Amino acid sequence: MESERKHTIFEARNLAVGYSNKKESETISEGVHFSFTSGELIGLVGANGIGKSTLLRTLAGMQKLIKGNILLHGKDLKQYAPFQLATQLSIVLTEAPASKNLTVLELVSLGRQPYTNWIGSLSENDKKVVRFALEATEITVLAQRKCFELSDGQMQRVAIARALAQDTPIIILDEPTTHLDIYHRAYILKLLRKLALEMDKTILFSTHEIDLAIQLTDKMLVMTPQETFFDKPCKLIEAGRFDALFPKETIDFDGKTGRFTIRK
Repeated sequence: MESERKHTIFEARNLAVGYSNKKESETISEGVHFSFTSGELIGLVGANGIGKSTLLRTLAGMQKLIKGNILLHGKDLKQYAPFQLATQLSIVLTEAPASKNLTVLELVSLGRQPYTNWIGSLSENDKKVVRFALEATEITVLAQRKCFELSDGQMQRVAIARALAQDTPIIILDEPTTHLDIYHRAYILKLLRKLALEMDKTILFSTHEIDLAIQLTDKMLVMTPQETFFDKPCKLIEAGRFDALFPKETIDFDGKTGRFTIRK
């Protein structure tokens, strides 16, 4: 049963990401390889400016890749039409929604856009999926609240609920714990782990909460200036991959505890 459930869903082969125009391209990171299976929670970590957001936007099809291939269900990402991709992959960015004057219910319902008819009306099944997304993220009581009335932690759960309502096998989140206190950072990451396990979603998120990611994720992508590594957290610790993230004269990584400490 386990072998049937776990299958490769998302791959990168010799991927290079960055920025390009008609005249030239600037590569930020290259040689990225990974293979994600269903039901996995994957953390993406690295220093500021290393290219985490660029990688996520490229994987989501929002930015052109410089080199290599991205495969979704074994098919090249470039072969998916936008409406097809919207049923396979959802993304939660750090930017606030365009209109915080929407209610929570209205914003989460926008996740059903890939499935609604031309006038955007929700079917009974659409409404059922939205209700489930509200329940799964524990925000049903907030359904009629305006988004501008919410705290950062509540707003993050709304954004995740919208991605859930989109009902895609893959969810990508760019720093979902930004601006949250330690309790809500842990809450959001535990919620993502629960959704991956119980709903068989493949969830990739970038984070600065490396200690928490080591504890909660199935796999991790570690971006360094020289190379990007992908493996289970315990394997990455054994190989010393976290040691290369920050200058040793400032921050140490303790492989026994899986934590970073500041050098005094």
